[in-house]
Amino acid sequence: MNQDDRYKTTSWDGEEVSRRAEEDRRAGEQGTSRSARDRKRRRKKRTNPLLALLLWATIVAVSSAIFAAVGWMLANDFAALNKEPREVSFQLTEDYVSEVTREKQEDGSYKEVTHYDMEKVAAALKEAGLIEYDWFFRLFAWFSHADTKPSQGTFVLNTEMDYMALVRNMRPTGGKAETVEVTIPEGYTVAQIISLLAENGVGTEEDLTDTAANYVFDSYAFVDNKNLGDARRLEGYLFPDTYEFYVGARTELAFSSILSNFNKKVYGNEDLEELLGGSDYSLKEIITIASLIEKETDGSDRGSISSVIHNRLENDGETGRLLQIDAALVYAAGRSITQEDYAGLDSPYNLYQHTGLPPTPIANPGLASIKAALEPADTGYYFYVLGADGKHVFSETLAQHNKAVAAAAAQEGE
Repeated sequence: MNQDDRYKTTSWDGEEVSRRAEEDRRAGEQGTSRSARDRKRRRKKRTNPLLALLLWATIVAVSSAIFAAVGWMLANDFAALNKEPREVSFQLTEDYVSEVTREKQEDGSYKEVTHYDMEKVAAALKEAGLIEYDWFFRLFAWFSHADTKPSQGTFVLNTEMDYMALVRNMRPTGGKAETVEVTIPEGYTVAQIISLLAENGVGTEEDLTDTAANYVFDSYAFVDNKNLGDARRLEGYLFPDTYEFYVGARTELAFSSILSNFNKKVYGNEDLEELLGGSDYSLKEIITIASLIEKETDGSDRGSISSVIHNRLENDGETGRLLQIDAALVYAAGRSITQEDYAGLDSPYNLYQHTGLPPTPIANPGLASIKAALEPADTGYYFYVLGADGKHVFSETLAQHNKAVAAAAAQEGE
């Protein structure tokens, strides 16, 4: 082998060794990388299957609970569940019309069909408090093609109507609102109010009495909903005012309207609430005192009559805390009283026999009498008698009172 060939062979051998060394290095790196990947795969394979199952179950449970809660809220609104009974006079005007189309009938004629903008209708129903989710009502209207079913007019709707009933009652066949205006005078009893409502077609006397005695008005904290069976549980809380009722409507809605008025003007009255907060008497006791004032006053002497009641309740004086108010005895008897009733009528409303306040108010007082009950005049009066001129004569002592009684009798006999 010549010198050149030896050189070439040696050079080739060196290059071959270097090439193989480089291939071995790369193979080692690939092996290391492959080994790392294998270890990663093995770590993945070692994930706890029980933990994965628990995680999956938790996700499913939470998702189901959320969907169930949302579904329940929507179902409540759709079916009008758990809502306070309330009636609304709802008016559909031309402003709610989206378009009028002409549809061909089987006989070849054409009929105009009015389509209503159910987005506007739904918004109005929500504003009136008849629904809560206007978007859900629109979805229902779209599925049921409800946009062609209402008609223009004023209709009686209430919070216990479901979506279908709301649409059905926005038509002439659903019945337009027939209303009656009723004024409840100050000092009327529950029995008198029931008769008044029945006379005006709000309901039958039987239904009104049963509702007053037994319906659970759980939206009003001041109503006794535990001791049902007696209409007198509403005594004092049927606020005297002028109301507009729907003729023939459900009787609980009529009473709810009156109780709601008391709730707003008395129970929720900030000025009265402040006075009540500083009083030693409960709301029921104040309304009871106010009812006694209402039945005894001529309208000009509420503060003085209130002072007599407070003085007798809070001091023995010459009356031994007996209120001795005839109006309570009349309430107990349900008729005009006789002389024998003072000692012989056995009733907790006989304030000649029982000290303190009667068990309930004896009438439904107005705001002036309620304020007088909370703010009596500052007097030393314990007695009053109706004078011949129709005005009460007030006295501090029994001797003064007896003279006033004799004087009134003498003037009456003249």
